Amino acid sequence: MTATTTSTLRTPRPCVDEVLRKTIIADTRAGIVDLWENSPTRVEDNHSHTESIIDALFPADSMLCVGRSRSQFQTASREKLRGRLHTMQFIVPSPMRAAWGRTREGKRSAHTLDNTGPRRFIVTEFDYGTIDEQAALILHLSYRAPLTLVVHSGNKSLHAWFYCLGQPEDRVHEFFKHAVGLGADPATWGRSQFTRMPDGRRDNGRQQKTFYLNPATVKQ
Repeated sequence: MTATTTSTLRTPRPCVDEVLRKTIIADTRAGIVDLWENSPTRVEDNHSHTESIIDALFPADSMLCVGRSRSQFQTASREKLRGRLHTMQFIVPSPMRAAWGRTREGKRSAHTLDNTGPRRFIVTEFDYGTIDEQAALILHLSYRAPLTLVVHSGNKSLHAWFYCLGQPEDRVHEFFKHAVGLGADPATWGRSQFTRMPDGRRDNGRQQKTFYLNPATVKQ
């Protein structure tokens, strides 16, 4: 039997099990305050800690893809980006393998699946329900995979990063399919998909606050 490859795994369809979702939320009996209090590393002020957070999540020699918007982005070395990350909205949650790649249409771009490296984190985004409900679902998922980071979008959703480097893709897929069944956005399955920069800034100036950080889950 051959191992399941990335190309054969499709984005899970958004079919939410509302009964299971509500049961988990009720049984968890936790919310955003509990998530923050359980964080091994707490961000207790309103300053941006983007640089130190990214240093904890990625190797020092990483090449990263970041964006001020979905159309204004760049891929560059960690050191070249230093000091500017707090101004960004988005980041690809895996290191890039090259500065440029080709889109499906064959165009040269700094943000493509072609130039994205191996999956380092799988990110779940819950964008409906209350923040407390979203936090309860993330805490539930943390029993299935190592929870590294939770970032508020600055609007209505929580983005949770789970460390998965080296895990079989089919195992990651099963985890993500379960998350989608609880209401997570299926779009973040894409390995090159942008997610919110921790402690970054939205285009309206709102901070994307970090509520949970556990660098111990990450192998540098």
